[in-house]
Amino acid sequence: MQGLWKKRAKKAAITAGLEAAHLISAARLMRGARGRGAIFTLHHVRPYEAHDFEPNAHLEITPEFLDAALTRLKQDGYEFVALADVPALLSGPAREAPFAAFTLDDGYRNNLVHAYPIFEKHEAPFTIFVAKGLTERTHTIWWETLTLLLRRTDRLHFDFGRGEEVLETDTPAEQYAAFARFAAFLHMSDEEKAVRSLDVLARRYDIAPGELVEDLVMSEAELNLIEASPLASLGAHTISHRALARLSEAEAREEMLRSAEHVKVITGKTPATIAFPYGTREAATLREAAIAAELGFTAAVTTQPGVIRPGMAGGTTYLPRLSLNGLYQKPRYVSALASGIPLKLMGK
Repeated sequence: MQGLWKKRAKKAAITAGLEAAHLISAARLMRGARGRGAIFTLHHVRPYEAHDFEPNAHLEITPEFLDAALTRLKQDGYEFVALADVPALLSGPAREAPFAAFTLDDGYRNNLVHAYPIFEKHEAPFTIFVAKGLTERTHTIWWETLTLLLRRTDRLHFDFGRGEEVLETDTPAEQYAAFARFAAFLHMSDEEKAVRSLDVLARRYDIAPGELVEDLVMSEAELNLIEASPLASLGAHTISHRALARLSEAEAREEMLRSAEHVKVITGKTPATIAFPYGTREAATLREAAIAAELGFTAAVTTQPGVIRPGMAGGTTYLPRLSLNGLYQKPRYVSALASGIPLKLMGK
């Protein structure tokens, strides 16, 4: 229960900060905080279905909110650009209008069904980051598997490395606690081995992790279809979606290179962009930025929050992004985020 209250307190604090930033921005104060522009992160775009347990709610927005967000950014004077154009925009002189670039991680099918028509309506370029292992159905999505597993059970037995333990999962509070425990285990151990262990557990409860990927993620044919649009680009997103910073340098390079080769097979073009899986400071470091540059990527993105300015650490292969977050689906929050003011208020 304590963990659930912490989540609610954090959401309340962030909401208050966004409201304050919106008021400051509306008063046309702190205009310099917005930098040259912003890169936005999206994952799922689909109609909302309510559940008591929603650990991935931050990764999901509705089509209506995406439409409203793009409308709001237009009203705020933003120019919509492709991610691949950002390096040139940074190296050139500052322009009067700030830019906004849109990126979608993992290649979910709802990006084609629900997001693409909205980007087309607003004539907004977008980049979808493709993980080879998900497209080819050789890897699974642990956070989706775990969510479904915890919704279907009231008690689990699992070995986190010190012998089998019992986890109660009957209430939302217990489910959130169990999700956090599994996530910590996955991020603190051999991720590939831990995901396999979770998949074995899920199958005991008649959940097929591979079928879940098949249901959620676009095939190569679908990616080729969406990439045919002049608004769409495909970028690399590794093979296995593991945290690159926890791999050896050779493994990290191989993940990035083979992902780029996979995208080239689909599109006929070597991708200029890549998104680091998870993208946090712990999962993606300046080492990965350097490898991306060596491999010829001109733009690489993290999930570390920030607006875009010249001279950032890591250059254009370690770019921050702003999340279009499912927990804060109000157009004024998009304006507040893009203004850069929330980060300034936090001293960043």
